[in-house]
Amino acid sequence: MFDKEIIKHTIDRHILGVLLGREYARFSEMRPPRVDTNLYSYHLKTMLTDGWIEKTDKGYTLTPKGLIYVDRVSASTVAIRRQPKIITMLLVQNSDGDVLMLKRQKQPYIDTWTLPYGKLHIDDASIIEAGKREADEKLHYVPTKLRHGGDCYIRVYEADQILTSTLAHIVRFETDDIIEIDTLKWFSPLEITALRTAPAVNEIIARSFFGDKFFFEEFSIK
Repeated sequence: MFDKEIIKHTIDRHILGVLLGREYARFSEMRPPRVDTNLYSYHLKTMLTDGWIEKTDKGYTLTPKGLIYVDRVSASTVAIRRQPKIITMLLVQNSDGDVLMLKRQKQPYIDTWTLPYGKLHIDDASIIEAGKREADEKLHYVPTKLRHGGDCYIRVYEADQILTSTLAHIVRFETDDIIEIDTLKWFSPLEITALRTAPAVNEIIARSFFGDKFFFEEFSIK
């Protein structure tokens, strides 16, 4: 998949950097200073062959593949930026008011309890549809009545460095039809406070119970 490719060569990145700032460019405008013409031509041809750019009557321009790539890079360095993770987080309650919790099976925060969640997909039609998909994938249950309850921005610091940065869309629904397993269990709100939970999970649950139609909160965990 091209979204996993990384452009590393300085000549290739220079070409992208020029086209990052204009819609079209001529051959001479994209050539890096003091680079041999044959070497530059080789890299330009490779960029064309690999589908990053295309040649038109108006000049060279980025293809859709190239546009998707430059949307992820720093304008100053043309290097892939580290960006916040965007997730859909499911707040599921049963008729007793218990909350469904998932035990993390991988780092970071392995073996902590969290609300079931998953990364938002670029082709998800909406936050609600993303919630339905995650419920199906993580819980093997497809809810019919969901609501987008709020958003949370969570930054976790370790030794003054940002360890994780996450935007969580909180999607809520109610059901009594999900069966517990070792890594998926129902807990009362009081029981949750005694669990070893992932960063901000307790705060998100507490904030969700305020009863607002929609909320936004930021959490900085150090």
